[in-house]
Amino acid sequence: MSASSPRRITGWIAVAISTIVTGFWAFWGIVENFYEGWYWHSLRQNVELMLGQYLLVMFVMLSLTLLAIWLPHVGALAHVVAGFFALHFFRGSSLKVLLPLITGPLVVLGLLYWYGRAEPRRLATKLLIGLTAATLVVCGAYPAWIVARRVDDGDRGARIVRAGAVTLEWAPAGPGWPDSGVTWNEAVRRCRYLNEDGETLADSPQDIWRLPTIEEAVASQSLHLSPAGGVWNPVARTATYQHTPDKEPPLWNPYSQIIYSWTSTSVDDRTAYYISYNGHVIPAQKRFGWGYLGFRAVREVARAAAPIP
Repeated sequence: MSASSPRRITGWIAVAISTIVTGFWAFWGIVENFYEGWYWHSLRQNVELMLGQYLLVMFVMLSLTLLAIWLPHVGALAHVVAGFFALHFFRGSSLKVLLPLITGPLVVLGLLYWYGRAEPRRLATKLLIGLTAATLVVCGAYPAWIVARRVDDGDRGARIVRAGAVTLEWAPAGPGWPDSGVTWNEAVRRCRYLNEDGETLADSPQDIWRLPTIEEAVASQSLHLSPAGGVWNPVARTATYQHTPDKEPPLWNPYSQIIYSWTSTSVDDRTAYYISYNGHVIPAQKRFGWGYLGFRAVREVARAAAPIP
């Protein structure tokens, strides 16, 4: 039986809102997937990470919307349940964030679907799925192309790189270049205790290695094993590059979850700069120790003893 005009309009308003929300999470998820994810050697693991983490919210919204289109009352209740489940799942977060951004909109959508009827249902389904799929393809094509073009020489040992007027040796994989995140203070401590070979920590400070300055980190970034031409502007506090760097050697490991690296340059007593693999410079509190925020120790070397790859 065909729905009356007010109910049909209400149903289509609900579908339009759901499609926008689903499309947003499709855009956000696919971009983040290729920016901070896709670091496994295995294609299967990369796809599992993409589907199970970065695109999970998109799939949830897509499923809720399809359920509400074809079974309005069931789908409406599912939206309300999902909204209150979010309160429990994110119980450590502030209600000031959860209520207006997650729970509230889901409850409102549930009410709209309870009353409204998006008819014809097949058209609503086709638009929802088609626009979501188009968002994934359009927004994911360029990030996927960047990842596919990455160059990796497989060398995770110590590397020597010229950073402007200074030539630096970057520590090999190990305690001076870990594959998990640490706080700024812990990064500074490990640099101080790092032995001459850069592969072990001593029992007392050695003060051989250190964190790179922001100027050195920017100048050392590269693209396809060639200098990216990075320059740090201390007045504007911005970095510019001739070529946008990428998550590649000699400084980065494409198969690590680390996408940010601490520098020694402090903004104040509680904040320091870190740099992303694509060259962006960001200030953060020194107490942060996200799993994807690491560091790589450096030390200066004589130019004559510094072969540049």
